[in-house]
Amino acid sequence: MTAGPIPGKDGTPATSVSRTHRTYVFVAIILTMFMAAIEASIVATSMPSIVARLGAISLYSWVFSSYLLMQAVSIPIYGKLADLFGRKHVFIFGIAVFLVGSVLSGFAWSMQTLIAFRFIQGIGAGAVLPLAITLIGDLYTLAERGRVQGYIASVWGISSIVGPLSGALIVQYASWSWVFWVNVPFGLVAIVLVSVYLHEGVGRKQHHIDYPGATLLLVTLASLMLTLTHAADWGLGAVGALLALTLVSGGLFFRQERRAPEPVINLALWKTPLIPLANAATLVSGIAMVGVITFLPTFVQGALGATALVAGLSLSAMSIGWPLASTIAGHMLVKVGTRRLSHLGGAAVFAGPVVITLFGASGAPAAAAGAFLLGVGLGILNTIFIVAIQTSVPWAQRGAATASNLLMRILGNALGAAVFGGVLNFLLQRNIAAGGLTGRFSIDSVQGLLGGGALDAASGAPADALLTGAAGAALRAVLTASLNGVFWGVVIAGAITLAITLRMPDVRLDAE
Repeated sequence: MTAGPIPGKDGTPATSVSRTHRTYVFVAIILTMFMAAIEASIVATSMPSIVARLGAISLYSWVFSSYLLMQAVSIPIYGKLADLFGRKHVFIFGIAVFLVGSVLSGFAWSMQTLIAFRFIQGIGAGAVLPLAITLIGDLYTLAERGRVQGYIASVWGISSIVGPLSGALIVQYASWSWVFWVNVPFGLVAIVLVSVYLHEGVGRKQHHIDYPGATLLLVTLASLMLTLTHAADWGLGAVGALLALTLVSGGLFFRQERRAPEPVINLALWKTPLIPLANAATLVSGIAMVGVITFLPTFVQGALGATALVAGLSLSAMSIGWPLASTIAGHMLVKVGTRRLSHLGGAAVFAGPVVITLFGASGAPAAAAGAFLLGVGLGILNTIFIVAIQTSVPWAQRGAATASNLLMRILGNALGAAVFGGVLNFLLQRNIAAGGLTGRFSIDSVQGLLGGGALDAASGAPADALLTGAAGAALRAVLTASLNGVFWGVVIAGAITLAITLRMPDVRLDAE
């Protein structure tokens, strides 16, 4: 696997690139995909410890929302830029921005600055994964891509285990900053390999980048997430203004997408029954997924009193279930059919949060079992939806249809982080007041249960001794009840996912 041609649509060489060394470029792709694959799980596992150091648990969800929001908005823009200026330069730029955001995140001195730096990291992330996948299509013929996809699946499988465990080990034995800085060597090596060994003959096309659509999408999602996150603690006037901004910008966005020559979201693809159903299920299951990724480590570490390593192991169960179920579903797909497998996946997405909610308080093994079930459901649905969507549309629409499903998952993650962050803030406030702890503790006081020491609400001074007394037990009960309320929200998202999958049509896979 040395030098080779970049294949065209039909697998024939479109451009002679004899100087490109595919082995080294493929190594760069593997490194960037590994970096992107472990990002969510390694940060999620480390967040309880980060909150314990930086405080401001009320902003917890924005560490995820900010990253996902910018990733979602920038993905379609990078796709157009890659067609205009070539994959190489855009890919390198995206990796560089991602690394700048990673380095700055490690130096964050408050939750607010961490969120700001995660915005930068998300802007870079919008290029990393999509262009890595695009380069695979560019560099390998149709006959070779099956083997290459096997290598890629192995990367996701390895990262699904390494990510949570690495995050747990880093925060337990080193500084939490290394959760972000660990990306730097992978990214730098990838930049060097792509710079030296990837040579393109770019046949540039004239494209219309939908900047107005991307801007309106950003405004719509940001105002919506602010509304969902702070509806309980901001005044009615502020929330009403944000909601009005969401509705106006959302209406303008859909108007722009109907008029744009190359829209961010191709609304014409949503006219067939399959794509809106698959994308809706992907959106809602993405909400459920981020609810567990974001808050299960906090539950295991803060509510159950386990270590960061145990929290990481609990979350890794979901990451193990996903690739395992995806691989099995891929082998069963033609024989069993998309409809029955989608029912099975939807049932697992529903059952996983139910197990966490009803039995998670009994210990980390029960929480891990629920996470594993959720991962199984997500792995099945991801495989089924991608194959069904790609089979149901012509070749010329396959890229846009696939991108629409990827975008829905990211949007679901971003919205889920905002929704459940708002639910947690509301329940913490209510439960602190109901427990008679208002005079002694505030929302940020629960950081003591995550390893940072309790804070006295009046003075802001450490009050570690309170964690071992009756007040500390009451504070842990507040966190447990609040997180349990969040998980009930995840159960609702799982139930909606199941309801949607029960309506999925069967797709003839032998028709392609």
